[in-house]
Amino acid sequence: MAGAVKEPGIVIAPTDPRSSACEALIRELDRYLGALYPAESNHLLNLNALAAGDVRFFAAWVDGEMVGCGAIKKFRDYAEVKRVYVSPRARGRGVARRIIEALEQATREAGLGTMRLETGIYQKDALALFEKLGFSRSPCFGDYPEDDPYSIFMERTLR
Repeated sequence: MAGAVKEPGIVIAPTDPRSSACEALIRELDRYLGALYPAESNHLLNLNALAAGDVRFFAAWVDGEMVGCGAIKKFRDYAEVKRVYVSPRARGRGVARRIIEALEQATREAGLGTMRLETGIYQKDALALFEKLGFSRSPCFGDYPEDDPYSIFMERTLR
């Protein structure tokens, strides 16, 4: 697969988010986020938005099963990380880190040097991973509401 990141048993590759396997994974993610945050604090791209020309969407497979995903949405001077998720059945195997590495590569290929993201205050494992991978807290950006008490903003400059 062109653009694939491969490790034993783990494959990260560009994928059409409208596939049935991706759709099921995104529904799983939406249920997870819906249980954590009020609807107005879930800033989600739907499947059609994830398939748009300014988005690069990746899926993760472990031993042939789709277990994770992530995307970047390209803006003029940065890429926004969106929809990073690994199903609980595959956590702890380095899948999320591999997804972020693929998103970093896609950001570089787009000629962009900054990655930004918005995540929620209750996603402690995600926050720890992003910090470990070099993201740091940043001010609000884009169209996000500045006063959302559930949002945390992060940024990473690529070297």
